[in-house]
Amino acid sequence: MGFYTFLSKINSPSDVKKIAENDLPSLCSEIRKCIIETVAKNGGHLASNLGVVELTVALHRVFDSPEDAIIFDVSHQCYTHKLLTGRYSQFSSLRKHAGISGFTRQSESVHDFFDNGHSSTSISQGLGLLTAWEKFEKEQRALGFNPKPRKVVVVIGDGALTGGLAYEALAHSGQLSKNLIVVVNDNQMSISPNNAAISRYLSSLTMTSFYQRFRYFIDGLVDKIPNSKNHIGKFIYRIKRAIKGMFLSNNFFADLGFEYVGPLDGHNIKELEENLQRVRRLPKPVIVHVHTKKGKGYSPAENDPASFHGVGPFQISDGKMEKFDTLSFTEAFNKSLMAIASSNTRIMAVTAAMSKGTGLDTFARHYPDRFFDVGIAEEHAVTFAAGLSRGGMIPVVAIYSTFIQRSVDQIIHDVALSNYHVIFCFDRAGAVPQDGETHQGIFDIALLRPVPNLTILCPATALDLSLCLMWAVNVKKPVAVRYPKLSCPSELPSFENEIIEGRGVLIKNEEFAPNLSVDFEDSSNSKKMLLVCTGGIFDETLVLARNLLQKGVNTDIYSLRFIKPLDEDYFLSLSGNYDEVCVIEDGIKSGGIGEYIQNLLLNNDFKNVKIFAFPDKFISHGSRQEVLADASLTARQILTELL
Repeated sequence: MGFYTFLSKINSPSDVKKIAENDLPSLCSEIRKCIIETVAKNGGHLASNLGVVELTVALHRVFDSPEDAIIFDVSHQCYTHKLLTGRYSQFSSLRKHAGISGFTRQSESVHDFFDNGHSSTSISQGLGLLTAWEKFEKEQRALGFNPKPRKVVVVIGDGALTGGLAYEALAHSGQLSKNLIVVVNDNQMSISPNNAAISRYLSSLTMTSFYQRFRYFIDGLVDKIPNSKNHIGKFIYRIKRAIKGMFLSNNFFADLGFEYVGPLDGHNIKELEENLQRVRRLPKPVIVHVHTKKGKGYSPAENDPASFHGVGPFQISDGKMEKFDTLSFTEAFNKSLMAIASSNTRIMAVTAAMSKGTGLDTFARHYPDRFFDVGIAEEHAVTFAAGLSRGGMIPVVAIYSTFIQRSVDQIIHDVALSNYHVIFCFDRAGAVPQDGETHQGIFDIALLRPVPNLTILCPATALDLSLCLMWAVNVKKPVAVRYPKLSCPSELPSFENEIIEGRGVLIKNEEFAPNLSVDFEDSSNSKKMLLVCTGGIFDETLVLARNLLQKGVNTDIYSLRFIKPLDEDYFLSLSGNYDEVCVIEDGIKSGGIGEYIQNLLLNNDFKNVKIFAFPDKFISHGSRQEVLADASLTARQILTELL
């Protein structure tokens, strides 16, 4: 990482306050350069972070973190915050194993108040924190102390305001009428461009800037009148309310009880600081509406912010990203869905602000009238899909495994209960590299396996995924298909087998390791082992199987294909041909398919069964291999345990 004149001297927010106003543009340029250089090497969230540089600098110059709390919604846009709070020297380790996270983490810094990673949570968090602080301050004053009131500032994007949780928190904030400061970062984007009404609504508030100038003019006059608060406060308040009604007659935030300030230029530090200083003194909840440009300062990201939302390594000179010849599971899903949709006009696709990440951007271009991006609103996406199914359509809901956690109630109550034909496609199931604890896709099996009427599939290859998706379209019931963030393994002939509900794919060792299997053709004394795996960890299971063969263990693989239901009679009959069964699962062990299989075998007097799955803990960021190693799930680690 290069040397930076201003940035290298910042060890805490107090150092940011010491920088002269005319040097602030140079500081912001250094921050952008540092972020671009680091993300180009490590990957990360680029466009969103480049858009909030000046805003974050202004916040840290006006407020006193950590005495005051600055909370970033999702927190993928916290890179500038990290650089200004003592993590410049560690910044080159961003998103690397044992390095600093790409999101706020309490374990990293006292300036990070929450471990965030999902959308629309910040207003609820901020309101709860402020309420707790005010209680402590009240207790201190009762004891004769005079504590300094602490401020809570929430930074939330217009994309996150498409999530219902944010509105629940806004309504409660207005009801409690506490001085919560909510900065709405309006860049007209979430991950994909916002289609939601909130984006258009925020744009319509631009006219209110005149009201803000007028209001501050009146406030300035009133402040010069001696004892104005005591004598004419109520009168002035009523006048201001009347004037506000003229200019903000349709202001949703004002109707909730918020003071509205803005819109402000999110790249003008002076304007931001002046307004934030005024906001700081207000005794009620405040919305500060800020306009920013996603990707600011790096033309490839400005021109294509969706592609530069979350990126892998890229060339700084032209923004070209690393390309791989292999087919990813996301791309395989896209190809399969497009093929099915071309001949079935009842197929509709639904996603939650993840059209590009889930591979649905191609579907959206070809079938715009059959594609729905609902914004960051997973709960609505699922129930909307239930309505589509009830009306005779076949909705395919593509959402990351980690985000589907937010809509478990809707899957149970709105889809499974009525047995609606909705197809859920859980991208990034299992181990997810780089993004850490909040993005691992390891809970979906344990959460959803107990749900009645819901079938769960876990394809292991691109062909397997295509067959599973076609099967899901043809059966008239809810189906979930889970697959990893990974390149598809090479195909094996057994994956061409037709789908039989409840049964997986048996791959004999002569198919995946013909040169090694010959050693067992005439041997009846060698130990026989069956490796049972979920599709998302088939690659590692294949490596393990070949290693076991080399060690003299006669090993076959059973790729589950169906996590639920499991054809128990077939599986018990199959297992009876082996001395040992080893279940390898890319999900949490507690409540997973491994435990179910173990209990099934034990109850049928098959005692030699082992489970390898994610342990009961949150797994941090790193490469896929590093994430699996932290969970003791690499082929080498399992081999050591088995021998």
